[in-house]
Amino acid sequence: MSNAKGPGPELKYHGRVFDVYEHDIKLPNGRTTRQSLIDHRATIAAVPIASDGKIILLRQYRPAVGGYLIEIPAGNIDEGESPLECAKRELAEETGHSSDNIVKIYEGYLVPGYCNEYMYFYLAFDLYPAALPGDDDEVIERFSVTLEEALAMMEAGEIVDSKTALALCLTERYLRAKNPA
Repeated sequence: MSNAKGPGPELKYHGRVFDVYEHDIKLPNGRTTRQSLIDHRATIAAVPIASDGKIILLRQYRPAVGGYLIEIPAGNIDEGESPLECAKRELAEETGHSSDNIVKIYEGYLVPGYCNEYMYFYLAFDLYPAALPGDDDEVIERFSVTLEEALAMMEAGEIVDSKTALALCLTERYLRAKNPA
């Protein structure tokens, strides 16, 4: 558990993707508080943009919310894997495509109030077929939309996954800067 001060953290749960710790933390103001913190592997998210300019989105079943969410490809970085290698793998697993033209558009913490998950965001251009088997615990349907349609879906409340919403806004900004009107 990184960035923790005070007595050592007590492991409360060890999982495949993250661990949950509880411990007393001394804050910069001198107070001590008991915190539950999630130690999460780093992750990636990628916006795949096909040659026709459409974005490949996923309709993915998420047990935590009891239904399907519309998302971009994303996943955990495996031990020894770089964020870029992970992006290529996740694209192949979740969309059946990969890319050699991948641009990092952002990186940062997702929910730093209780978790140290750090995510790298990418745009993937010049997609080519490169299917890999998907994960056994994933149920995914693929579909393509224009960026404008994706942004409208976000505004209409059809896209409620925050990493996807952020990535779509970053994509719009990036493309606008590359192709000013």
